[in-house]
Amino acid sequence: MTTPSSPPCVDAVVVGCSAGGLAALREILYGLPADFPVPVIVVAHHAADGDRLMAEILDRDSPLHVLGAEEKEKAVAGRVYLAPGGYHLLVEADGTFALSVDPKVCNCRPAIDVLFESAADAYGERLVGVLLTGANHDGSRGLLAIRRAGGRTVVQDPATAAVATMPQAAIDADAAQHVLPLHGIALFLRTAADGQAGLAQID
Repeated sequence: MTTPSSPPCVDAVVVGCSAGGLAALREILYGLPADFPVPVIVVAHHAADGDRLMAEILDRDSPLHVLGAEEKEKAVAGRVYLAPGGYHLLVEADGTFALSVDPKVCNCRPAIDVLFESAADAYGERLVGVLLTGANHDGSRGLLAIRRAGGRTVVQDPATAAVATMPQAAIDADAAQHVLPLHGIALFLRTAADGQAGLAQID
């Protein structure tokens, strides 16, 4: 007789990145299993039409299916959703996506802060926020919102980032609970999603 697995301690993972983000995302996603039990929602700063190419590259290399997020689509487990170019990506209370052309944040649309803040409202303590390499301060405010909502926050170690500005800004804002290299982030996510909240302390 088999014992049912523990439910995940999180309902979603949100990730933000900018300069150097493609390589960082590839390494993290490659470290996740094909049956990863929660959705991964990503804002990456890129050219307006760069989301399609990024999705194709990541989908080719990742055990998880990577696709562009669409208006009113429901985030489901085992998929990676990329914010489309030129739109802010938000998560509604029911776990569906909303797209917005509201003004840029930190000169960016999509903006990491917008996704993170909406996801903090939607998922609360059952959210993990991850901020990776990048050249501006986008994401710090949103990551702090996740932490204040009771979620867990992870920042790439600036010493390992292609561009340290973004992760360092989050650390300086006291938004980071864990500062990890990329392989450590993948392990953290696997541990949290396996329902082992008490074990997800690996920094």
